[in-house]
Amino acid sequence: MCGLAGWVSFQRDLTAHSDIASAMTCTMECRGPDAGGLWTSPRAILGHRRLAIIDLEGGRQPMAAAENDDTQPVITYTGEVYNFRELREELRALGHEFRSSSDTEVVLRSYLEWGAGFAERLNGIYAFVIWDPRTEELLLVRDRMGVKPLYYYPTADGVLFGSEAKAILAHPEVEAVVDPEGLKEIFSIVKTPGHAVFRGMHEVVPATTVRFTREGRSTTKYWELKATPHTDDLDTTIATVRDLLEDIVERQLVADVTVGTLLSGGLDSSAVTALAAKALAKQGVEQPLRAFSVDFTGHDNRFETNMQWADPDTPFAVEVAKRVGAEHIIVELDNEDILDPEVRATVLRAQDLPVSTGDMEYSLLILCRALKERMTVALSGEAADELFGGYTWFHDKEAVELDSFPWHHPFEKLGGIGALRDVGLWERLGLTEYVKDRYAQALDQVPRLEGESGLEERMRERTYLNLTRWENFLLDRKDRMSMAASLEVRVPFTDHRLVEYVYNTPWAMKSFDGREKSLLRAAMRGVLPDGVLDRKKNPYPSTQDRRYEIALREKVEAILVEGAPVFRLVSEADIRKLLDRPVGSYAVGGPWSARAVLERLIEFNTWVTEYDVRVEL
Repeated sequence: MCGLAGWVSFQRDLTAHSDIASAMTCTMECRGPDAGGLWTSPRAILGHRRLAIIDLEGGRQPMAAAENDDTQPVITYTGEVYNFRELREELRALGHEFRSSSDTEVVLRSYLEWGAGFAERLNGIYAFVIWDPRTEELLLVRDRMGVKPLYYYPTADGVLFGSEAKAILAHPEVEAVVDPEGLKEIFSIVKTPGHAVFRGMHEVVPATTVRFTREGRSTTKYWELKATPHTDDLDTTIATVRDLLEDIVERQLVADVTVGTLLSGGLDSSAVTALAAKALAKQGVEQPLRAFSVDFTGHDNRFETNMQWADPDTPFAVEVAKRVGAEHIIVELDNEDILDPEVRATVLRAQDLPVSTGDMEYSLLILCRALKERMTVALSGEAADELFGGYTWFHDKEAVELDSFPWHHPFEKLGGIGALRDVGLWERLGLTEYVKDRYAQALDQVPRLEGESGLEERMRERTYLNLTRWENFLLDRKDRMSMAASLEVRVPFTDHRLVEYVYNTPWAMKSFDGREKSLLRAAMRGVLPDGVLDRKKNPYPSTQDRRYEIALREKVEAILVEGAPVFRLVSEADIRKLLDRPVGSYAVGGPWSARAVLERLIEFNTWVTEYDVRVEL
């Protein structure tokens, strides 16, 4: 999947600063442990760290259009383009010759043939940068759904860029400053597109090309969701969803390394696992597909049902693996694993920001590390809930009618927002107005269908908010945790063809049987066990061990010392309001509960120290 970094200056001679660009690139080593490269010229330096997936020998980067010719365009690229073989044949017919069998070279030659608008031809997950010496033009391009990250930081005479914020922060002229706007973004859970928290830094918005020249910066959207009438009947719609998913999963199995799946036992990951096993069998692959799950020691015995979790995952994952003939590996964790200081430090370093979902991020890192011991690529079920309407907030009347982001409903119900208020953060940061403004901004962007009203219009809004905000939050988490383990995770449900089709399917069809994800369950009927198909949606597992809560309380007590960075946000008296609650108050609810606030205060304190963050209030 790789990592990139670099620097463009329209005034300085950068050949004298390759050591700085090298240091920026080295921060991306976990994203690309297999090889590294630096392309240097007076105006631009492009760096790359490679995780070898396709054409293990020939796909080295940065890659120039012509060898030993610094007057031709050069690319540093991360991700995968799944239709690269078709594009390569089209380009060959147009006279292009190829030195490798990599998708990177296909992307570069697509730019040579079709110019800056070529990205609309790509099907995949990617973020890349192209420097064209002929025009002294830099292009930053990100995939349609924002699966792969890309950040930039304009300077007085150019721009810095990287796959992660840490690459840019490694530049000596960049200071890690977080002002009130950045703090609001951290604690509000709204995931504003383009917002990078650190002052002066930006994230390339999904489906966008950002262009830098001597004249300045310009931005172009090359794809966006559109509202179009849906003319297929229910049976045709179900069949189309099934056909699209089969094609998408088969395409995403392409690799010159071993591919497996992440299997929770829920509908989404089970569908991906079943279709992957079917596609591999069709290809004549004899080795069974490997499917990985995570669980917590004693989870079955202490499990408590709540508004998010209905039952434990593992029995369903076992059933799916048996049904499709997959080799099932369970990664079992205990408190010591997710409290391990090395694990927590790695998660913070991977995200560049305080944790958002607490123990989920720690367990996900450990799970990805276990996968990496057996493979380099895994398929995952992210984005199905946002697309097909899987979350509780799609089906809870209060959440649907909430005049705010719908995922704030469980956060309120399970005590998370209340805990932010208890410590004074909600009011001090002005989060009510911030959330209100961001929500209004998001609603203004919703593509609407003429004549649509009532529940259909409302659910189109809810779906758009989930696809463009909440989903990016989860994709971000999965990317950081997987790449911290040097594992590439592919997400079939983000294929733009499926997104376009299902987004415009009426809500009455998406919930035709009165359940969540009706279309997806119907499309998988006969492929998956009925028990899995009819199971209530569960989020990614979170520990319910009260001893974990006790350990968090001890960590909070340990940071309540004079001069602690956390006191820039809250007082000791306010924090003790949380600690005064009875043990067990935060045992369920995971990232939506008050427990998540304890996690954030602990990690905020560490983050400010480790990243030398200057907090401005």
